[in-house]
Amino acid sequence: MGIYCDHIFPHLMDWIMRSRRYDEYRRATLAAAHGDVLEIGFGTGLNLPRYPVGIGSLIALDSAKMLPRKVAERIAAAPFPVEIVHVNAERLPFAESRFDYVVSTWTLCSIPNVMAALREVRRVLKPEGQFLFLEHGLSRDPRAVPWQHRLDPIQQVIGCGCHLNRPIDRLIEQAGLRLADLERFWVDGSPRIVGEMYRGTATTQTR
Repeated sequence: MGIYCDHIFPHLMDWIMRSRRYDEYRRATLAAAHGDVLEIGFGTGLNLPRYPVGIGSLIALDSAKMLPRKVAERIAAAPFPVEIVHVNAERLPFAESRFDYVVSTWTLCSIPNVMAALREVRRVLKPEGQFLFLEHGLSRDPRAVPWQHRLDPIQQVIGCGCHLNRPIDRLIEQAGLRLADLERFWVDGSPRIVGEMYRGTATTQTR
């Protein structure tokens, strides 16, 4: 991936994403999680302190190894067992209907084959399971959308594969998941091209 993506970007991302505001978003997104949980796009482990009591176990999946010393410290402080698995989300090494919850926070923007990953999420969820997501993506502001498309190639370099313009809700539905609830909001003070958020819950149920 190169020096920047392997060593510089993880520190930058960790610094930006551990703000109090993003912490509040994490806590709200993860509040319902319990039982056996799979988190895709574990990153530097910033979600760990925001999981509620009731987590039986967490499998933390990421294709990259980001800030291993810091990640180890955060895992050691977790009140539930955590197992790290370094594989791609497009082919999950788990049986069907394995997890009560699958979690994704600011991850779907950077998975190369996001549709394959979402279909895998659907496969490994239990019939009554839920997919909890918090993502940024395509804006509802017609003035921002053209700029998202124009700047997306640059963002992929700066953000190590991150896309600005993915329609998260449509992608989730196209993968065969059903949106049980969806909240769209803008992070106040951030540019429209990066500050459009999608937060919600999806299930495997078709009705």
